[in-house]
Amino acid sequence: MDSKNKTESIGFYLRYLRYHFRGILLYVVFCVIFAVVFALYHLPLGAVLYPALLCGLLGLASFWCDSRRIYRRHLQLERLQSSLETLMEAIPTQEASGWQPVRQADSAWGPFPAADNQAEADYQRLCGLLAAEVAEQTALLNQRYDDMIDYYTVWVHQIKTPIASIRLNMQNEDSDFARLVGEDLQRIEQYVEMVMAFLRLDSDSTDYVFRSCDLDGVLRQAVRKFAPQFIRRNLRLNYTPTDISVVTDEKWLCFVIEQILSNSLKYTRTGGIDIFLKAPKLLCIRDTGIGIAPEDLPRIFEKGYTGYNGRADKKASGLGLYLCRRVCENLGHSIFAESAPGEGTTIFIDLEQKAIRPE
Repeated sequence: MDSKNKTESIGFYLRYLRYHFRGILLYVVFCVIFAVVFALYHLPLGAVLYPALLCGLLGLASFWCDSRRIYRRHLQLERLQSSLETLMEAIPTQEASGWQPVRQADSAWGPFPAADNQAEADYQRLCGLLAAEVAEQTALLNQRYDDMIDYYTVWVHQIKTPIASIRLNMQNEDSDFARLVGEDLQRIEQYVEMVMAFLRLDSDSTDYVFRSCDLDGVLRQAVRKFAPQFIRRNLRLNYTPTDISVVTDEKWLCFVIEQILSNSLKYTRTGGIDIFLKAPKLLCIRDTGIGIAPEDLPRIFEKGYTGYNGRADKKASGLGLYLCRRVCENLGHSIFAESAPGEGTTIFIDLEQKAIRPE
């Protein structure tokens, strides 16, 4: 037995003695009372001390056996506590188990040790009722979540129809107004995709398809969406082909890159954006924007955190980079940033994929 287990074992037996302190105290008091009575009647004290000693030895043996039994039950319950999910699945509900009040001391219920008394059986029944309530509430929440996903999925498909219609009606227009409307439409489409990405982050059913993808193809697809903004705002794009393939989900990686490019364009007034690769598979997207304050940099990937720039902009939601981090985690990638105020920001995406194989 190692030192940790030994310490825990000693602590358990000390607690066991503390729980039975009243019984031990009563035994000592009774022995004293008998001794005093025998002394008052001038009876030999040995007639009290010998039976008291024998009873004490029998009591110690009984305490030892009982403490060992309870300690084994304690270890069994600790193992159950180590996996609450397994415990919840193992506890039968009242309807499923046909539970009835326990009348025998050796009755057992669900994953618990046999109940020694009615109180333990009642506690087990209470656990079962709580498990049934949790299961019912979990099923209800899952149903509501599925309904919400279905609703927003339909909503996304419906909202894309008028967006496509507006874009079609304006495709023959070539004016500053038409280009501005086109950028706004693109921004609306991006927000719609953010809604779906946010809802699907913790969904049990995902559409991730991992395969070997041409990184340059993904990058060109993302850059092509923002080409009108580069041209209209006279920003430079310095793109260095990567000439590599990565194991990832092409659609979701493209979503991440689009979010990063959108942020870079949002906070870059002059200069441009550089896209290049550092060995072995570290994708870098660097802009010459306003940069990020040092106190904000460690928290920019947190949910809802907007920082100084977001508070100044008053339109930032704090979800874009949070979604990028969560999606990258699901893809097996990592994302981090370097920045300095007034010097721009560089976002790094480590595309090394070791845990997932292509499908």
